Amino acid sequence: MEAKAIKSLEYLDVDAIDKYLSNVEYIIMAAPAPECFSESPIHFTIFLNTAEKFPQEIQEAIFGKFLIENSITNPQEIMSQLMPVGFSSGVHETHMPLLLIKREDITAIPHTTMFVMDFLADSDNFSETKENSLTGWSYSYN
Repeated sequence: MEAKAIKSLEYLDVDAIDKYLSNVEYIIMAAPAPECFSESPIHFTIFLNTAEKFPQEIQEAIFGKFLIENSITNPQEIMSQLMPVGFSSGVHETHMPLLLIKREDITAIPHTTMFVMDFLADSDNFSETKENSLTGWSYSYN
């Protein structure tokens, strides 16, 4: 089965992003991991709605809490840092967060800075991603 790309119709501008995130605590996104990571078949990205840089022990506590709350196991390739994040609108109900890595995307796409945890892992709570290669995201509100 070939995964289809999620189409972005437009990007939110910075003011719209700030307004949109006003009551958001975090966003968790799950996507299929590259096939070579069979023990960790899900690519997770957690977007914390803060631009605060946390000390390592706080990062580890937050990460551990997410693992437990979402029954996530076998985390690998873990990255956690402040990153530029854009938001696109499309045919989906909520705006899709976009972790911006490429310099040209950072320059071209309006964004905000968020604390991001990005990693590969496994979880039976995300069966749509694991079994059907679907990408999805969920917002948690204050």
